[in-house]
Amino acid sequence: MNKKKILLIDDEAIILLSFSNELEQAGYDVTTAASGEEALARLKDGRFDLIITDLLMEGVDGIKVLQEAKKLDPTTGVFILTGYANITSAIEALRLGADDYLLKPCDLDELIMRMSHCFEKQALHRKVKFYENILPVCMYCKKIRDDTGTEPGKGKWLRMEEYLLLRSGNSVSHGCCPECFIKHMDD
Repeated sequence: MNKKKILLIDDEAIILLSFSNELEQAGYDVTTAASGEEALARLKDGRFDLIITDLLMEGVDGIKVLQEAKKLDPTTGVFILTGYANITSAIEALRLGADDYLLKPCDLDELIMRMSHCFEKQALHRKVKFYENILPVCMYCKKIRDDTGTEPGKGKWLRMEEYLLLRSGNSVSHGCCPECFIKHMDD
């Protein structure tokens, strides 16, 4: 199984070093950033399963990192880790999609437990998204169920030609591929 990829952001070098070492020893693939600006550059270069960011940093703060991460991939987990917590910042972070909000100093076992919960939730969301993108086709008549605008599984079954015309605006012309032509030449 692939290691979960973590982006750890903090402007305090000692916190960055200690947390990254502990998370790597726990089996995670950790990338670090010493500022919000550096974090945004790393986000554009790669995909992460979880971002753990300090809240208060010069320039780009943890809230901006959270917003940009969720724009790039709404399923990416984002934890806000701060030594200067207040109820207003916690509410704002959670309203903007943060998956957790923790206070420094943070117990590593507690952090790993919360990360585990986040990864379970993330896996379920990704699985649902995967199944939502599968086009249901009847194995017998080859009709396609169009769930657009309805509850999943309750859509109308359409002939392939109807579905393609409705969804893409393209008409279908019927022809015969060379293999079928040869196979059915004597019919």
